[in-house]
Amino acid sequence: MCGIAGRILSAAGRVGNDLVELMDAQEHRGSDSTGFAVYGIPEERGYVLRGMGFDKSGIDTDMDDFRHILKAHGSDFLEEPAILTNNDAHYCVRMLITDPDDVARWIGDADTISNRFEVQSCGRSLEIIKDIGSSEDVAEKHGVRDMIGTHGLGHARLATESSVLPNASHPFWARPFPDVAIVHNGQITDYYTWREKLERKGYRFLTYNDSELIAVWISDQMKSGLSMDQALRKSITSIDGVFTFMIAQQDSIGFAKDRFAMKPLVTVEDDTEFAAATEEQAVRRVVAEESDVINYDGPGLTQIWRSGAQAAVAA
Repeated sequence: MCGIAGRILSAAGRVGNDLVELMDAQEHRGSDSTGFAVYGIPEERGYVLRGMGFDKSGIDTDMDDFRHILKAHGSDFLEEPAILTNNDAHYCVRMLITDPDDVARWIGDADTISNRFEVQSCGRSLEIIKDIGSSEDVAEKHGVRDMIGTHGLGHARLATESSVLPNASHPFWARPFPDVAIVHNGQITDYYTWREKLERKGYRFLTYNDSELIAVWISDQMKSGLSMDQALRKSITSIDGVFTFMIAQQDSIGFAKDRFAMKPLVTVEDDTEFAAATEEQAVRRVVAEESDVINYDGPGLTQIWRSGAQAAVAA
């Protein structure tokens, strides 16, 4: 019953605010946790990271150990990490780092301390913010409404199989592919089969959430030479289950819907802006009433929406 959303602006602006509105309208679909993937103005140098630590008393040790791993891969902090603490047991961090020699090898080593400190997103522009609670709870705690960007994703989660934990929330980063994030409504029935296949190829998963797997599956298909469109189409016949997911990159948002058409998605779009959500009443929060809604209610559907604003920023 989870709710998902996507937003593309015509120019860099308060995309965080729009994502909060889209998810607030769908809070009834799942209030266990809420998350956002925000694509800001790309860093000219290095990567922006979002991470989560699970014991506030160990912040100094966690950061020292994490920096040691960075340096072992030719990277370092561009500035001191911003520690974002609250009244919960965990803490959140935002940091800028120089480019590691090899992102996949670096994150593989960084994940050896993921029981203490977990990297939740990595990219030139991607920042994933997620936590337990409603959209308003998470937005207020992490300042999401004030985040500036060109596009992004949102998710309201009703946990049905995996744990209700801050790091088990959506969106998921497609580890170790920079700037790729996913939100998903549904269930993958051949999850363990695909997980084993991907793990044999060297990929690592930090949760048992099937959404994390889809993000890596799509990214791996693209690494093998498929376009985003081809990978989305292939997912419909290759992955078993009922699903509608949206996957974002630095310049676009794509979606795929399974052959059974069980999970809804509605969109409003024009030449420069786009909004999508599980329910129409959510997109009406951020677009004019006179805009026409497209209801993707058929089976086996895919689509990609390009972020013209992101392209303009990159140019």
